[in-house]
Amino acid sequence: MREKFNTITESTTVKYVESKKNSVSRMKEILNSFRVYRDGFAGIHYQLGEVKDEEGYKKAEEGLSRKRPYPFEPETGMRKRDMTERKLSDRELLEISEDNMEYLRKNYPDFTFSGSFGTQDVKKTRQNENGMDYCNIDYSVNVGIGFKHKDSKDISDGGFSFCLRDYDSKVFYKMADDYLANYNKMVDFPEELIIDEQYYGIVGQLGSYLNGENLALKTSLLTGKIGQQVFSERFTLAHDVSDKETWFHPFWDGDGCTLKNDRLLLIDHGKILTGYASKKDAQKYNILHTGPAYSDNADIPGTGGLNLRIDRSTKTVKELLDGRYAVIPVMSYGGGFNEKGEYTMPVHSSLLFDGEKILGKLPPFTIISNIFDMFGKDFIGVGSDQPVFHDKQILFRVKRGEMK
Repeated sequence: MREKFNTITESTTVKYVESKKNSVSRMKEILNSFRVYRDGFAGIHYQLGEVKDEEGYKKAEEGLSRKRPYPFEPETGMRKRDMTERKLSDRELLEISEDNMEYLRKNYPDFTFSGSFGTQDVKKTRQNENGMDYCNIDYSVNVGIGFKHKDSKDISDGGFSFCLRDYDSKVFYKMADDYLANYNKMVDFPEELIIDEQYYGIVGQLGSYLNGENLALKTSLLTGKIGQQVFSERFTLAHDVSDKETWFHPFWDGDGCTLKNDRLLLIDHGKILTGYASKKDAQKYNILHTGPAYSDNADIPGTGGLNLRIDRSTKTVKELLDGRYAVIPVMSYGGGFNEKGEYTMPVHSSLLFDGEKILGKLPPFTIISNIFDMFGKDFIGVGSDQPVFHDKQILFRVKRGEMK
């Protein structure tokens, strides 16, 4: 049985340093992974650039001597998904980037800006002799801008970033205004400290706790809690590759498996339903195979490759706040979760937000919480709208500590 992965990525990047255009670059990358399955083993050949199939499969045959166990029948199926909306030419990207940077230079002359505007076009395919023919195409314009005030002694005072499949400069203008218009206006902390931020990094820790291998080895804080009500009834979590903010993630996993409706429900209204496991770990630990598995071009897949999404509330961020204020971390680093699930994060720069507009800047502080409170009694929700970040954002209560 023979199988082939192929990824073609084309990108253009316009880079700015200290508010001036610094460089324009264009890149095309081709990744190939050839596999031969025989007698419960996999031979693998990974190569960059153009390569003929017969040459790739020949080298994969030679790789069988490494005796990589993979005693599983390759998947089958036919499907193509194209999430492209509108592509920009390189000229259009250059014009947009200069227009957007001119907006910053004109409206916020007390700041300098560094960052990039880029397009990314990615086509992934997976084919095998078992009848599989999968293709996933995606495209986005990616923007990342860092800013520094002229009076600041820091290297950077913060930044903002976003992705769009159909670029709209109004999103850039709005985001710049949100972050910069009241950046130098100092305000006081609200009595109740509610954090408002994108949730992707935070839920990643839950992903590690739900890893089937960690559950089987009893190294997870959620070991023994499958089927139990652990978090808030308002909290539902899934691995979801159907979401429109799923960037460049194919609808299949490393084992070539797909999910019904492209979604695996892990936590339902606070009740933990299941962990997740690749074919390899499911067999090794005698647990349920659910997927997803991460894709490894140079080796056999293992458990991972999550694309976690929290179900959104029917209420907007403003409605969830219900007259309260939220704090948006702009620069936060140097913290994280410990082995007990306790969370501390020094926030060097943050903004006060009422659900619609930024009110001003707050002094440095430290977020103090833990994973059970964060998604439990202190979980407020994920807004139905997406102010400030132009993306989903989570609201949860925390304790405030001094910056050390």
